[in-house]
Amino acid sequence: MAMCPRIELNNGISMPALGFGTFAIPSTQAAEAVRTALMTGYRLIDTAASYNNETEVGQGILRSGIAREDLFVTTKLRIADFGYDEALRAFDTSIGKLGLDYLDLYLLHWPVPTEFEQTLAAYEAAEKLLADGHVRAIGVSNFNARHLDALLARSHVVPAVNQIELNPLFSQRALRDANALHGIVTESWSPIGGEKNVSRVLQNAHIVELATKHKKTAVQIVLRWHLQQGLVVIPRSINPKHIAGNFDVFDFELSSTDMAAINALNVDERGGPDPETFDLATYNALVATRAKEVENAAPSDSGSANPVPRVHA
Repeated sequence: MAMCPRIELNNGISMPALGFGTFAIPSTQAAEAVRTALMTGYRLIDTAASYNNETEVGQGILRSGIAREDLFVTTKLRIADFGYDEALRAFDTSIGKLGLDYLDLYLLHWPVPTEFEQTLAAYEAAEKLLADGHVRAIGVSNFNARHLDALLARSHVVPAVNQIELNPLFSQRALRDANALHGIVTESWSPIGGEKNVSRVLQNAHIVELATKHKKTAVQIVLRWHLQQGLVVIPRSINPKHIAGNFDVFDFELSSTDMAAINALNVDERGGPDPETFDLATYNALVATRAKEVENAAPSDSGSANPVPRVHA
């Protein structure tokens, strides 16, 4: 397979354009999934404190035998730990679970507009972690344009990345433009559509036609669509065949006509929570629901990013 390209961040470091997401991969499967991804060629690994699999992600990294300097590891601060001191303690917990000496990218998971002072305090803690060399870059996740403006008005470091829900049915053009205006790289979660829209995306006639034309899968067509727009994309799978297939997207190119056909699918339909209303009470309720789902059944796998979980929280 061809080498994965890298994207330069606004602080001069670079990250792989294609990574491996671990959202809602149960702890019993996370270590092997991460090891498999790294052995396949992925070098960007994305997790979060709220995924409850940081320990196992770290185990997968260790088992792969890949040198630390060749990896780009991201985790996210859960909103239950927003606040300055709380964020510093939570970082220590995350880095300890991962078994790493430093992080490549640390993200605030949600903006929490109803508690934005706590959000700002958490970002100040992230700035300290950056200044002290514990992380190489900091950023945010699920921030809308107004959240970015409010953050930038009262912080010192422009986020390097904004990780947002983004797929052909929810292409977020205006937010991507806002990110670009500030030199912020856009990273796509649920890039195939998530549980709500994955079938609508993969069975769309235009995407099926492009898959036939390029002799690729529908998932590969969608991932290529993300990459050709300069987005970082983090598909998730527990199936080794799908993990490999998701990485095999560097030997073809979509034409401008192909891209336009996919762009035209946008209906501005969000599958996950609305950042404007997502708060700690909502988060706690979703965590409780997810815990029951994980306890009752392991997730299925469609080869797409986040095909099963109800929410990227």
